[in-house]
Amino acid sequence: MTLVVGDALPEFVAKNHAGDEVSSAALLGDPVLFVFVPFAFSGICTGELCEIRDNLAVFNDLGVKVIGVSCDPSFSQAAWAKQEGYEFELVSDFWPHGEISRKFGVFHEGIGASERGSFLVDATGIVRWVVKNELGQGRSLDDYRAAIAEMQAKT
Repeated sequence: MTLVVGDALPEFVAKNHAGDEVSSAALLGDPVLFVFVPFAFSGICTGELCEIRDNLAVFNDLGVKVIGVSCDPSFSQAAWAKQEGYEFELVSDFWPHGEISRKFGVFHEGIGASERGSFLVDATGIVRWVVKNELGQGRSLDDYRAAIAEMQAKT
């Protein structure tokens, strides 16, 4: 079942594209936008993350950390981040395969990858906004902005 507004950030520990450990516990203290994507280097995924890359100042100015998550190995994510100039973390959900995606409720068993889900988590670790799109449908930067503004208005 997909996480919903009001749920707590699930516990996880994984490696990012640089090989550094990332844990849910270490992320507390700042709002985080988790952006789950099915596959590195694929068209829609690249387009979505490039739009975030090109507008990263919007997130930074609002104090929101962006983390991309996919089931690709960290080595693939590192090559993807270098090629596309991503300046935000990509977290590998490769092993145990799909464990983070399953905890968020966005693992697609049929393709063995994350579905297209985004979760805005506040500084205390509570989910404040969720969107889940079909695999072939990208997410909107305007929706991210509106969700962040709404979260900040409530705090």
